Amino acid sequence: MHQPTRLFDVVTHQQQHYFKDDMLAAKENGAWRTYSTAETAEIATRFAAGLLRLGVSGRNMSVEQQDKIALISFNRPEWIFTDLACQQAGAVLVPIYPTISKPELEYVLKDSEARILFVQGHELYEKVKDIPGLDIYSFNKIPGVKHWSGITALAQPGDEARVQSVKDGILPTHLATIIYTSGTTGIPKGVMLSHQNIMSNMTACKEYLPVDEHARALSFLPLNHIFERMVTYLYMYAGVSVYYAEGMETIADNLREIKPGIFTTVPRLLEKVYEKIMAKGIALKGIKRAIFFWALNIAREFEINKNQGLWYNAQLALANKLVFSKWREALGGNLQCIVTGAAACQIRLLKVFTAAGFSVLEGYGLTETSPVISVNRKEEKDRMFGTVGPVISNVEVKIADDGEILCKGPNVTMGYYKRPDLTADAITDGWFHTGDIGMLVNNRFLKITDRKKELFKTSGGKFVAPQPIENKFRESPYIEQIMVVGADRKFTGALIVPNFRNLEDWARKNNTEPVLTSPKVKALYKQAVEKYNQSFNHIEQVKKFELMPHEWTVEGGEMTPTMKLKRKVIMEKYRDAIERIYA
Repeated sequence: MHQPTRLFDVVTHQQQHYFKDDMLAAKENGAWRTYSTAETAEIATRFAAGLLRLGVSGRNMSVEQQDKIALISFNRPEWIFTDLACQQAGAVLVPIYPTISKPELEYVLKDSEARILFVQGHELYEKVKDIPGLDIYSFNKIPGVKHWSGITALAQPGDEARVQSVKDGILPTHLATIIYTSGTTGIPKGVMLSHQNIMSNMTACKEYLPVDEHARALSFLPLNHIFERMVTYLYMYAGVSVYYAEGMETIADNLREIKPGIFTTVPRLLEKVYEKIMAKGIALKGIKRAIFFWALNIAREFEINKNQGLWYNAQLALANKLVFSKWREALGGNLQCIVTGAAACQIRLLKVFTAAGFSVLEGYGLTETSPVISVNRKEEKDRMFGTVGPVISNVEVKIADDGEILCKGPNVTMGYYKRPDLTADAITDGWFHTGDIGMLVNNRFLKITDRKKELFKTSGGKFVAPQPIENKFRESPYIEQIMVVGADRKFTGALIVPNFRNLEDWARKNNTEPVLTSPKVKALYKQAVEKYNQSFNHIEQVKKFELMPHEWTVEGGEMTPTMKLKRKVIMEKYRDAIERIYA
């Protein structure tokens, strides 16, 4: 067989090159249940045959005619079986975030005209059961609800040939999926990605994958997100086994159990890992505690691509032996690298994790670019802290006159579903407008400096870029989240969500109450603000702030599922707090 050109070809590729006993794996009733390459291929084919028997079809394979099938579930092997089955039947998968709000969910189902919906289980079924016109199936068994295995059971002897003939008619340029971006701006947009879009991104990223077919990957970032989905196909293509974490709270246990060589994450989760390590360090006593913080300080001084001399290297080697080796053990002991994306990762985290022996590779991309545009590599010469790495091999990037990053390549979306107007706005002469402001460092490393839409002007007519300020302030152990405000106002202000656990620890040590209105707590935050203000010019400095009583969440509507701030929502929700800043 030639190079795979459509997503489902990746399974055949794995069968021919790296036959696996554990192509996919997940916990079932407390034990790991593995699916071999052959079993995965067989399930996907029977599933596709069942869909065809239900009348699902790609018809003439035009975007309008292909049947749309929606899916709301957390990561599990059935997610991938459904994706492969839809592709092989010529249908289009529309994955939806499990945490989506009801109005957004109804909008996506209506806009995509999905005719079948697969749900994880009872809780998500309750969310959708009253929506008319949907044929609903569940992955978990629910009394009175159709189970997904009922579709595979429809397959008859001889159906394999029928599936094969449908597959033969599917071209790389045909639509594979529509992903609705939650958008920090409002109504979700359906991004159309073809097989070729995702495959081109996958094959370009293959040469940067630092693990081989003997490795396992732990998967927990939502598969609805194109990052985890593309990476899953990359793992399959490279013969890497994929193990699904049971949930966010079990990641630490799952890391120890499966000892992965790689996982992908978002900075927020790395911050949480770091906080856990810090909490353990703080709890130590005497000499152990002193050694822990000495090692941490060595790690904070770490630089990449720079020899820091014999004395530093000797100290680092000792810190490695005494402290960091224990961190590596806690993360399974085999971890070669961690790939992070979706938001900016703080440089101090990159330094600490890299010094401790984990290569944290920060990358960048959008749903519209399938997703990767650039990524830092395992080779140190191809890595630079504070940047999102060199552009990948089959993609071009140029910086527009206003600083916006433009991207061109086979990974750029077919367009927005039913929105030719938005497509024409976003893509001009083949160049996709990312909406991000950036620059190329040393003509090679892409650096993101802000979101174009998030830049604001103060009433004095000066521009402020909120992201760099927010990233810097989040280095404080007492600041969990922050949103910089000040559009059309006379100075820059901020809404700050405290790190409540660290605040409580501080209050206990200082014999005070962790009450946000207390003068002592306010003084603590004023001190933090003054410290980080020093990194910015007068206009960018936070002059006044308000402390928020609880964390911003996806469920609360303040965060997108990829953990970006929904600025409009926060502005609206906390209008009174903002008014107090400027009163």
